Amino acid sequence: MGFPLLSLIILTPATGAAVLIFLRSDDAVRWTALGVTLVDLALTVVLLAGFDTATHEMQFTEARPWVPALGITYALGVDGISALFVFLTALLGSVSVLASWVAIERRVKAFMISLLAMQALMLGVFTALDLFLFYVCWEAMLIPMYLIIGVWGGEGRVYAALKFFLYTLAGSLLFLVGVVVLYFQGGETFDMLVLMQQDLPFGVQSWLFFAFLVAFAVKVPMVPVHTWLPDAHVQAPTAGSIILAGVLLKMGAYGFLRFSLPMLPEATLYYSTLMLAISALAIVYGGFLALAQDDLKKLVAYSSISHMGFVTLGIFALNARGLEGSILQMFNHGITTGALFLFVGLIYERTHTRSIAEYGGLMKVAPVYTAFLALFTLSSMALPGTNAFVGELLVLSGAFGANLAFGAVAILGATLSAAYLLGMYRKVALGPVRVRAGPTLRDVNAREMAAILPLAAFVLWVGLYPKPFLDIIDTSVTHLLVEVQSRGRSQ
Repeated sequence: MGFPLLSLIILTPATGAAVLIFLRSDDAVRWTALGVTLVDLALTVVLLAGFDTATHEMQFTEARPWVPALGITYALGVDGISALFVFLTALLGSVSVLASWVAIERRVKAFMISLLAMQALMLGVFTALDLFLFYVCWEAMLIPMYLIIGVWGGEGRVYAALKFFLYTLAGSLLFLVGVVVLYFQGGETFDMLVLMQQDLPFGVQSWLFFAFLVAFAVKVPMVPVHTWLPDAHVQAPTAGSIILAGVLLKMGAYGFLRFSLPMLPEATLYYSTLMLAISALAIVYGGFLALAQDDLKKLVAYSSISHMGFVTLGIFALNARGLEGSILQMFNHGITTGALFLFVGLIYERTHTRSIAEYGGLMKVAPVYTAFLALFTLSSMALPGTNAFVGELLVLSGAFGANLAFGAVAILGATLSAAYLLGMYRKVALGPVRVRAGPTLRDVNAREMAAILPLAAFVLWVGLYPKPFLDIIDTSVTHLLVEVQSRGRSQ
């Protein structure tokens, strides 16, 4: 065990949250929070720079006894499946602080503390190699998100926060039961690497598969446990929506990759067709719901249901192209949809409306804003040359390889995506100026550009040169597939 880089990445925002308690000035709180998230981002860049793409083994590992009587350890590590999400979490943390600079005017200190605490816990989820530690971080991160929605959200914030908490808590309770069963059935250990090597009976695997499915499906969210998402997004402040769409939704899909596939390979193979069907349903259903929206934030929220359907479709295609595409698409979705929620927040700060019918002609009064909005809109609809195109192409290729019918349904979802995104952009950016702020509507400023430019850079980088990102993913995906196919005895 060398330098504890992962502990430092987790403890940086946690320590920053503690430091904020002693600050009195709101400006000092904002600058300190930004500095902390930038330091954390720099540490994740160091992690990626030192990541060995030639091995599937866990890297930067740490292990210290925590509760020896129960075999619980403080164990951390990353592989090609988790490394990009550690970086994504830190990147969107910095963007969220910038997005909240003027949007959050009351209880600024408490808001930034919640934001940093949540970042530390999310990083814990993506780096934990002990099942108990994973569950603690998985469960605890609900609290700061609940506060962010319930305290700093819109008029219906209390209802939305409660609905979010109850849905996710219900899934987490089933997950807890699954954790306990896995502990005893897997040799009374919480070591995730050991549990991945256990050959559990098919009956136990099936029970655990559906227990984990409910927990992870709520987080993704998958149809029909998706109804909390639009309420949470609409009521959440901009930073809350960015983190919710950019990171929290990924944790459900990450759970499938970290638990269902390696620990329950026989059940995964057996129920893969069912999961493909649910994923295809989410793609189309989310697309039609997005097509019907007038609220800009709801449109982006429902589009997330459709786009995350592509992620789970790629996972349960159970081939290299599908899996690599799904992991890359999780990263891409965090970048693109996080940016779209940022843009919704920026225009709402200026106009105090999210009704698409009340917008129009923004290109004339905010040309820089609409130019970048066009980039992220094209990315969300997977235009060639943008990041989402690479991920979606791999997912569709994997889906057609697994099941022709579900691949065809996914194509319909991609067509719907183009329809509602291009329709949204036409109504918002083109035509006569209709928005209430009229000609006085200002364009983006330097602080807002600082949040936009890194996201725009990744849209183009992944879209034009995805090799470095796929190199990170490839070896771990290949190893995971070999494990699933060799240890899954039933199809």
